[in-house]
Amino acid sequence: MRPTRLPVNPDTPMQWHVFARLWPYLLEFKQRVALALLCLVAAKIASIGLPFVLKHTVDNLNQEPIATLAVPIALVVAYGTLRLINVLLGEVRDTLFGRVTERAMRRIGLEVFEHLHRLDLTFHLSRQTGGLSRDIERGTSGISFLMRFMVFNIGPTLLEIALVVGVLLTQYGMSFAMIILCSVVAYVWFSMKATDWRTEFVRQANLADSTSNTRAIDSLLNYETVKYFNNEQYEARQYDTNLANWEQARRKNRLSLFALNGGQAFIIAASMTSMMLLAALEVSHGNMTIGDFVLINAFTMQIFMPLNFLGFVYREIRGSLANIENLFNLLGTVPTVADAPSAGKLEINQSRIHFDNVSFYYRAERRILNHVNFTIEPGTKVAIVGESGAGKSTLVKLLFRFYDPVSGAVRIDDQDISTVTQHSLRQHIGIVPQDTVLFNDTIGENIRYGRPDATEQDIQQAIHLAHLEQFIASLPDGLNTQVGERGLKLSGGEKQRVAIARAILKRPAIMVFDEATSSLDSQSEQAILSALREVAEGHTSMVIAHRLSTIIDADKILVMQQGQIVEQGTHSELLSQQGVYAGLWQAQQKQASD
Repeated sequence: MRPTRLPVNPDTPMQWHVFARLWPYLLEFKQRVALALLCLVAAKIASIGLPFVLKHTVDNLNQEPIATLAVPIALVVAYGTLRLINVLLGEVRDTLFGRVTERAMRRIGLEVFEHLHRLDLTFHLSRQTGGLSRDIERGTSGISFLMRFMVFNIGPTLLEIALVVGVLLTQYGMSFAMIILCSVVAYVWFSMKATDWRTEFVRQANLADSTSNTRAIDSLLNYETVKYFNNEQYEARQYDTNLANWEQARRKNRLSLFALNGGQAFIIAASMTSMMLLAALEVSHGNMTIGDFVLINAFTMQIFMPLNFLGFVYREIRGSLANIENLFNLLGTVPTVADAPSAGKLEINQSRIHFDNVSFYYRAERRILNHVNFTIEPGTKVAIVGESGAGKSTLVKLLFRFYDPVSGAVRIDDQDISTVTQHSLRQHIGIVPQDTVLFNDTIGENIRYGRPDATEQDIQQAIHLAHLEQFIASLPDGLNTQVGERGLKLSGGEKQRVAIARAILKRPAIMVFDEATSSLDSQSEQAILSALREVAEGHTSMVIAHRLSTIIDADKILVMQQGQIVEQGTHSELLSQQGVYAGLWQAQQKQASD
């Protein structure tokens, strides 16, 4: 089972290279980015000007007697104007850059979605859907957080610190500048160290969150199995165990946050006390005015207000960088089955299928297929039978190119399918699978999925051929009936007939039936078989069958055993051979009579 990715490790260095990978997505709106940065700088300049206006206002009001109120009133108006400008510039900046971030999230989200559909069956069989969805969610959310806080919090704060230290150094001497500078350095150092220490607890909480989420989704997806085995309480206990781990990790996380906030508060208090004490002494000695005292107090508060969130921002930025890196790593996952650089479109002329000395295995010590050779002639129906594990379904996966053969080749009209695009290959093949899974949508939309641009007339014709008319007519909402998640509101036979209608609607050159009537009763089965014969007429058909009675009309029957074809011929020819097929037939006939 593929392990769930963990959030950022405290020992993992900052993933700064993520910015380089994000940069191309931001260049789509170069002018917006430039305007947003101009607004940022202008807002900070206005912010630095506020304490100076406040200083002159206090000094003017402190004069004895006040000669005129015009100057203090003008300064108050200027203070309000600067604050308004600061806020408005911030809003304009966020509005401008918001679209840049949202477009980047959209483009990366779509790219990941498309890439996941390009990945091979091996990846999807080993994935954990819940954990994977959280990876995608955290990665795209991380982009938003990173852009918002790195560009509009950390960057501006560093700019503001540099400006304030410069002002204090030039206007009020080394002492004030060094107190601020040393306090900021101590605050940043403590915040980073404490955040790294407590990141382990955050990781534990996120891991427990992902585990419980994966468990919940897996349990709900397999709702029927839970009910069959009466394991509701077992699932609840497993889920509660995961939630208990999450609760414990959250408690540790909360206590470590208290330590972080307490240390930060101590550094801020010590810094402000030192600044105010030094300023008060300067005022008492007549070296500074009350306005200067107010200015220094305003600058100190102004510096530490954004830094107050540094621990949170630093941790989240590290987490966001790691989550985005996970997302890019997902994009970097290379499918084992990929189109060749020179792959062209599959050209269908006769629809002849040829398995040319095909061998396949997942592990070398257990071969699934061993030098399989057979041909399905154009317009014929070939059935493949055999015991479970003989390799029948693997032939279907190789034909659809979900896997590539270890040796040999699969050819359609003398074209090796590994040399054509997967899209063009699958465009010409339709399938009615044994395990029919429907989308959580209406019956009509599930049928239309076979050919999204089909007309209503085409859909009605497919419904007629699949013998779905009577069933749909019995439903209050007809084609608009919701089938539920994975089609759980329909019976197995109903789902299978929807799948048959969907395959009929596609009308491909090659039809594959993988136990296509396994969920139908005998009467419905005969009706569907008649319809399938009509649909398959003139098409090349490959049928995986367990019930031999459904394939006695096949042009050729291949009998598989341990990954090899041991017999082949028509139904009557195989019976006359008194071999493997005859044994299977007799066993099924005896079972039917019993």
